[in-house]
Amino acid sequence: MLKKIPTAALRKGMFVDQFCGSWLDHPFWTRKVLIEDDKTLDTILKSPITEVVIDTGKGADWTPGELTEAAAELPKQAVEADPVPVTERQSAEVAGASTAAVSFEGELQRAKAIFRNGKEAVRSMFQEVRLGKALDGEGLLDLVEDMNRSLARNPHALLSVARIKHKDEYTYLHSVAVAALMVGLARAADQDEATVRDAGMAGLLHDLGKAVMPEAVLNKPGRLTDEEYDIMRQHPMEGYKLLQEWQDVPPAVLDVCLHHHEKMDGTGYPERLAGEDISLMSRMGAICDVYDAITSNRPYKAGWDPSESLSRMASWKGHFDLTLFQLFVRMLGIYPVGSLVRLTSGRLGVVVEQNPTALLLPRVRVFYSATLRQAVPVTLIDLAEAGQPERIIGREDPEQWPFKSLDSFWAGD
Repeated sequence: MLKKIPTAALRKGMFVDQFCGSWLDHPFWTRKVLIEDDKTLDTILKSPITEVVIDTGKGADWTPGELTEAAAELPKQAVEADPVPVTERQSAEVAGASTAAVSFEGELQRAKAIFRNGKEAVRSMFQEVRLGKALDGEGLLDLVEDMNRSLARNPHALLSVARIKHKDEYTYLHSVAVAALMVGLARAADQDEATVRDAGMAGLLHDLGKAVMPEAVLNKPGRLTDEEYDIMRQHPMEGYKLLQEWQDVPPAVLDVCLHHHEKMDGTGYPERLAGEDISLMSRMGAICDVYDAITSNRPYKAGWDPSESLSRMASWKGHFDLTLFQLFVRMLGIYPVGSLVRLTSGRLGVVVEQNPTALLLPRVRVFYSATLRQAVPVTLIDLAEAGQPERIIGREDPEQWPFKSLDSFWAGD
């Protein structure tokens, strides 16, 4: 039986079937957890979650007459055990979640929270895979739903945050970033909600096979040798094998895990598929995976500028589905958030927000004079504003300039 109880009434031996509230608030990557020790119990009690649903068929039961000291202080109506139709209520909550449009700045902090929690979710998932534990992917759906709602409120905040990674976080944040890009691309392609969810799940799980790669190779701080690269090329198949052991994994998710390194010209791996033999979802996965990889800071190289990355990807003939890639560029913008650009005045600035109706006219935060080779007062310019004389005349390579932390101009870190 399912019972909704106050978090303060939890004790060891209980099985939590659902955390009531936002996925961003609860402390585990999965919706379900058996409270086996004091550490797990303490983690839940210290979280913002005030109510949970327990499954008395899988763990200890609870009745109002067995209140813990903390729960005894709560109002009677808050602690009465009550069987609830969890899945129906949850669906109603998701459907009613706010997706009203907000500004880039208004969505930015929530987007950062999604990535912080997503990183811990993927880290926990990898650790459990390494320990040989059976996994439940339901909790990941909560993360995908949060991404979907974030993109509905503002299509650029989450996608921009996806690029920010510390070198030692790449393995975990890469999966979260690819999931965000996949959800965005599926939405841009007008896919139905079920397909959008599958796209997000595929992004989260596409590199699961890396969890069983030798850590010395996976975390090597330099370029891989040919032998090490051959080992890493096994991760799609290893991930596919792991996912086959899970229950109810959508076929599209399995396919992306196995085929996200295939190329349109047939030179990819592991099966050297070409053209239409590669599924639509895997073609999407290839684009999102590569873009995030080349724009991210790695132990052995700095990430490329987002605008430069799109330009280079466009030059790799035979690699990507051209129609999907063009849609991907429109999604991110000709000059994605974070791009360093030069204006007609000779000033340099960082793109801080897209103009959805004019991809060549984003908002830019100007801070440097290329002519004078010195800083100028920071100014926010909307290139789409009537009468605005400035225009972008080209992108700039940040590596050629003595700038540090360009992301601070738009991300506020």
